[in-house]
Amino acid sequence: MPEWLINLLITLAKIAVVHGVLLTCVAYTVYLERKVSAFMQDRIGPNRVGPFGLLQPLVDVVKLLMKEDIVPVNANRFVHSLAPIISILVALSTIAVVPFGNTINIAGRDIQLQIADVNVGVLYFLALSSLGVYGVTLSGWSSNNKYSLLGGLRSSAQMISYELAMGLAVLAIVLMNGSLELDTIVKNQAGWHWNVILQPVGFIIFITAALAETNRHPFDFAEAEQELVAGYHTEYSSMKFALFFLAEYANVIVMSAVITTLYCGGWQFPFVHSMGLSPTLISILQVLAFCAKTFFWVFFFVWIRWTIPRFRYDQLMNLGWKVFIPLGIVNLVVTGLVLLLMKH
Repeated sequence: MPEWLINLLITLAKIAVVHGVLLTCVAYTVYLERKVSAFMQDRIGPNRVGPFGLLQPLVDVVKLLMKEDIVPVNANRFVHSLAPIISILVALSTIAVVPFGNTINIAGRDIQLQIADVNVGVLYFLALSSLGVYGVTLSGWSSNNKYSLLGGLRSSAQMISYELAMGLAVLAIVLMNGSLELDTIVKNQAGWHWNVILQPVGFIIFITAALAETNRHPFDFAEAEQELVAGYHTEYSSMKFALFFLAEYANVIVMSAVITTLYCGGWQFPFVHSMGLSPTLISILQVLAFCAKTFFWVFFFVWIRWTIPRFRYDQLMNLGWKVFIPLGIVNLVVTGLVLLLMKH
């Protein structure tokens, strides 16, 4: 079998496994959110379908598939259908550059545990995360509904303001590591040299920007049920609504994986090489460490939603433009000066 064909099959296998795991995790993140919110509010939560309600996500999918697909009479039908596809494609494409492990040896071949090992992984992540706003904005405009339009406009405004702060926070890490490659950034965090310790200000900026980027509490102004019915997806039903729902939770998982990669050591498992384990077992432990860290941040997103009330919209804009962007610039300048002093 030719080498190019083997590499192609390995890549296709990685795509299938990663996206299969991601979509399964999306379904059970919804279940997790419902259970955690029930616990926080002293309720039971889903417990009817299957043991402990574990089959509830499957039933929800079947229910959405059976719903009627309704499109408003005066909506732009093409854009109305295109918007949820953009949202889910962006969410599923971003995971491609996230390294979920180092390498694993299978049949004498070292396989990189990452779908696409590109040398501009950070730029790829920032570019695709900025494309996600198109799905939300287009859905708001194409629905021909004032609430949807307001939700889409709010989302585009908050994403633009928080992407700048997020970019500045990530630039400080790029400056420290001298690389745009996510795998290199993870390798440089070996031991306990995690960027959350070295870049605490950038970490706080990134976490807050991630909440705004994913339209989660306390920044869920694109939906804001008390004000905008359901915001940008008010006029969506059936599988189109399901795609938006899927995209939101996929974005939460992907953003949690990126936080783990950039700030929490990625797949690094401290002192694992001193345990005298086989290379295969080390690789498995590293993947499990990555999954555990990602799960922690997914839980953090859920916890924040059911703990902190929504900001006012002017507070959101002020925080982005007047606090986080200046703070991000100062953090970047200080990081550069510290690195310059360390060289001398």
